[in-house]
Amino acid sequence: MPDPEPLLRMEHITKSFSRITVLDDVSFDVRRGEVHALIGENGAGKSTLMKIVTGAYQADRGEVFWKGRPVEIKTPHQAHDLGINIVHQELMLVPQLSIGENVFLGRHLVGRGVSRWVKWRDINEQAYSKDWDIR
Repeated sequence: MPDPEPLLRMEHITKSFSRITVLDDVSFDVRRGEVHALIGENGAGKSTLMKIVTGAYQADRGEVFWKGRPVEIKTPHQAHDLGINIVHQELMLVPQLSIGENVFLGRHLVGRGVSRWVKWRDINEQAYSKDWDIR
């Protein structure tokens, strides 16, 4: 049974480009264990909403909550550090790389301290795992 408290909550999100309002007072939430698909016509604002939650765009109005706390996600790196990621509709895979390398492309797991080696075993185990780590 999903957790009653949303893991991610977006409230009253509004975003305009020039004089065109793309999102107008949109609210959306996701609870642990849920999977959502955003479906709609081209230009409906699906990608814009996801770009806001992943830090690529900033909302003109509205609030984003992560694990019950308000957050301002200003960069994709900040979203990733929180544990917020997106699987895009059109996957841009590098065919020469393994599944694990593609999944963690640009954010390889590395050791701490002096040893900064890429943790290939952890990458491959997580890439093939059904239980993704949601921080």
